[in-house]
Amino acid sequence: MIEEMRLRDLGVIQQAVLPIGAGFTAITGETGAGKTMVVTGLGLLLGQRADFGAVRAGATQATVDGVWNVPDSGPVVERVRDAGGDIEPLPGGRAELFLGRSISSEGRSRASVGGRSAPAGVLADLADELVVVHGQSDQLRLKSATAQRDALDRFGGDDVARAATQYRAAYETHRALANELDKLTTDRDARAAEAQKLREEISEIESVAPTAGEDDELAKRAERLSHVEELRAAAALAHDALSGDPNLPDVISLAADARRALERSGDRDATLTDFAAQAADIGYRATDLAAALAGYLADLDDSGPHELAAVDERRALLAGLVRTHGSLGAAIALLDTGSARLMELDDDDDRIVRLTAEAEAAASTLDDAAHALTQARTEAAGRLGAAVSEELRALAMPDARIEVTVSPGAESASGRDDVAILLAPHPGAEPRPVSRGASGGELSRVMLAIEVVIAAVDPVPTFVFDEVDAGIGGAAAIEVGRRLARLAESSQVIAVTHLAQVAAFAGNHLSVVKESDGSVTASSVRRLDGDEREAEMARLLSGLSDSDAALTHARELLALATSDR
Repeated sequence: MIEEMRLRDLGVIQQAVLPIGAGFTAITGETGAGKTMVVTGLGLLLGQRADFGAVRAGATQATVDGVWNVPDSGPVVERVRDAGGDIEPLPGGRAELFLGRSISSEGRSRASVGGRSAPAGVLADLADELVVVHGQSDQLRLKSATAQRDALDRFGGDDVARAATQYRAAYETHRALANELDKLTTDRDARAAEAQKLREEISEIESVAPTAGEDDELAKRAERLSHVEELRAAAALAHDALSGDPNLPDVISLAADARRALERSGDRDATLTDFAAQAADIGYRATDLAAALAGYLADLDDSGPHELAAVDERRALLAGLVRTHGSLGAAIALLDTGSARLMELDDDDDRIVRLTAEAEAAASTLDDAAHALTQARTEAAGRLGAAVSEELRALAMPDARIEVTVSPGAESASGRDDVAILLAPHPGAEPRPVSRGASGGELSRVMLAIEVVIAAVDPVPTFVFDEVDAGIGGAAAIEVGRRLARLAESSQVIAVTHLAQVAAFAGNHLSVVKESDGSVTASSVRRLDGDEREAEMARLLSGLSDSDAALTHARELLALATSDR
């Protein structure tokens, strides 16, 4: 619920604080004092389009701030945190949420949610969870066919909710199967072509039988074979230097000579003995290297042009796979992934048969669920029409009759039903959609009657009514006040009214007071109690706040409203 609103430089309101709180709050004031700006300000907090002409003359911007009392968990808090904002925890699982909006005379608009800047669209998202606004020019909840269906579903309670949940589950299941089946049959030629291409690719890869890293190894071998003579000359020269002609000095014989010379004098100095060991090690290493070079030369002798040709041929095969698949690793991986995909594609005919059977079974389940939902809605529609018609009899529409019809409609996730709320304003009249068959005042009362009835089973956190009492007076106005008070038992209710009979039933009475200094008109909002409230009630009744007769009537109305609580 809304705890407080602050308005600054909005319309004729220079600065005002509205302490609202729980229950029924009535807002009254003289014509032109700015009562409508209260609703305008609330609309800004709910993300409605900004009217930059609403900035007070002489001001650079208008601002509206609101404090909401909300549950400390749930969709509202989740949306606030998604937008980067936060809440202020309160005891008892509640929290305070701060919302703000500013509009400049130059055409800029800014919003804040939970202490952080946010797009105005976030305010609009929150509005669906926070407030329902009803105005003379904006009865969207009754004009929208979707909203009428939603209103019926709210009234239908658990029975409709269960049927709707089962229908949605059946609808999603059937839609998923139907989409898969349609895709499978529509893409059959493409899938067959994909399967044939996969077979050819897998066959080619299997015929080549590549191994991981084989292309790199073959590249190295080809490089070696391409320079075999150069490699043979280098290896032979190195081999001869290590262990060549016995008549010529080489590394091995020279290392042996060094070792023997050092050993002969080693008994005179142990250091030479260590050097002799190192010379011996050099000789061993040279011998090993010479043997390795001999083996290398033998391998080179076995290599020939025929081996290089075989390597080049193999590399050409692997290069073909790389060109097709991007890399040799990707080609090898396709043997696994491609085989699995091929099995899936080859199973198309069997899958089509299975999916067709499953889709037919799902369609039957969906038919049953749709029928059950229609039945639940039809039963609820009769009760809703009767209950709203009964409410209208007390709202100066004694001969009016509401019919809620449920008829076949296009299939959607919400069912196969079109729901319409029809009004027959007097006996013999053909019921017509309320958006076309009711005047503004009648539409307001129909809306109020519907909300009172539905709120008994599914309350909305906050209702705002702008001129809901238009076109009525006397006893009917008293009944409007009574029903707003009844609605306030389960929801917060804010009503802008010009009737004392309505305002009398409010537990919180705010007055928009206009003052003029000759050049600038400003308004402020004041909470009324005691004599001040009686005087305002008298003004609403007669135009005179100090009329004894009007004051007496005002006290009678207040006493009547108090006795009803």
